[in-house]
Amino acid sequence: MNKTMLTNPIIWADVPDVDVIRAGTDYYMVSTSMHTMPGCPIMKSKNLADWEIIGYVFDRLEDNESHNLKDGKGIYGQGSWAASLRYHNETFYVAFSSNDMDRFYIYQTKDIENGEWTRSTFEGVYHDPALLFDEGRLFVIYGNGDIHIKELTADATAIKPSGIDQLLLITDKEGIGLRCEGCHAYKIDGYYYLLFIEWPNTGNKRRRQICYRASSLLDTYERKEIFDDDMGYDNHGIAQGAIFNTPESEWYAMLFQDHDAVGRIPYVLPVTWEEGWPMVGMNGKAPNELEINVPASSQKQLVISDEFDHRENKLALNWQWNHNPDHDLWSFTERPGYLRLETGHLINSILYARNTLTQRTEGPHCTGITMMDAANMKPGDHAGLVALQNHFGTVGIKADASGNKYVTMCVNDGEGREETVEEIPYSGDRVHLKIEFDFEDSKDLAGFFYSEDGENWSRIGRPLKMKYTLDHFMGYRMGLFNYAAVQIGGYVDFAYFHYQKSEGDM
Repeated sequence: MNKTMLTNPIIWADVPDVDVIRAGTDYYMVSTSMHTMPGCPIMKSKNLADWEIIGYVFDRLEDNESHNLKDGKGIYGQGSWAASLRYHNETFYVAFSSNDMDRFYIYQTKDIENGEWTRSTFEGVYHDPALLFDEGRLFVIYGNGDIHIKELTADATAIKPSGIDQLLLITDKEGIGLRCEGCHAYKIDGYYYLLFIEWPNTGNKRRRQICYRASSLLDTYERKEIFDDDMGYDNHGIAQGAIFNTPESEWYAMLFQDHDAVGRIPYVLPVTWEEGWPMVGMNGKAPNELEINVPASSQKQLVISDEFDHRENKLALNWQWNHNPDHDLWSFTERPGYLRLETGHLINSILYARNTLTQRTEGPHCTGITMMDAANMKPGDHAGLVALQNHFGTVGIKADASGNKYVTMCVNDGEGREETVEEIPYSGDRVHLKIEFDFEDSKDLAGFFYSEDGENWSRIGRPLKMKYTLDHFMGYRMGLFNYAAVQIGGYVDFAYFHYQKSEGDM
């Protein structure tokens, strides 16, 4: 077996609330996707270091005004949260709750890479659920602080009549700000293990990983702190996630860390079993590098460039829409070699612009560049490139009521509306746009640029001090957008999206 050198974080981008399993020699991961669609991304790896997106559990979770970003409604910070991924009897299962729907979902498929997913829904939110298969029975364990257990039918489609449904344990309260949540449940060598994240307000005062164990499912659980480290980053603890083993029975954990504006980023850490407890890290610390006994693999990019030279209206898996898209209003085929975004709804902020097409940002530095043909914009239209979170920044073209065009840089005014920081009259139809992101050392700055020829760039507006806010609960994304404030039917064509990632100073 070849050895692979793994460098933490394994992905310096927003991949939160991870759950990881191994099926044969392949590793699969799911994470929270909230308001981005398609949702609940499935990632695959052969070696724990190199991960690629291979699909999504659903194209859209629900079809209503909020999920469709209509009439001033949305599901920012809601949607799909903290999914549980399991493989049992040659079937893959994904379970999660949606707060905005007050609903619990279980999806299942025989083929995680190419198969169709079937879904079952349950009324009520099962907070941060963990599926546990045990001797022909199926349970969901969930909650915050007070942890509950509910028995489902073995086929995962309904609550089992007269099955177990009770409070399982009460986690510690003394000195704890955020009590245990984010459950991951396992049965290993005759013990039941429940892994949680908690946030104490004493001691190190940072998120940490906690394990409860018992020799029978409904017995009294012992408690142990199994990891508490921030890897030197602003006392932001690394916690919440999965443990799993390799075919050679070496154990690892994947946990995440809040990394400010770029989002919540995952780490792979060694696990050592000590007196029956899964202790995480090396001497309690997160290593920068880790040599693991897994095969080498080719690196697949999480964020990609795209020339938009597609022969059908099918997106690369790296792209996600902000909320459900309107498929009648975007196209690769209307003008081959371009992405066309047409307006179809009247709004006054990019936060409610349907068909905003996004990818993650990555640290420590990255850049997104596009060229846009704005010849067919209508008065009141606004289109361009966005650094998307609630505290957003945009660079693009605005057309005024007379149809005059301006290169503009805008930000959120704090009330969800757009404040124009700078606008410059622009006579051409084609404009190149660029946003540079700097996440190194918590700078969290985005700079905005435009160019007539794609070579000579001018800065516009001011740098955006990016802020990770809990109303969106997602790291900053780059996005292409077009919306109408006065009349619908205008459109813009994007010639490409070019992405650059840099480890050094920009």
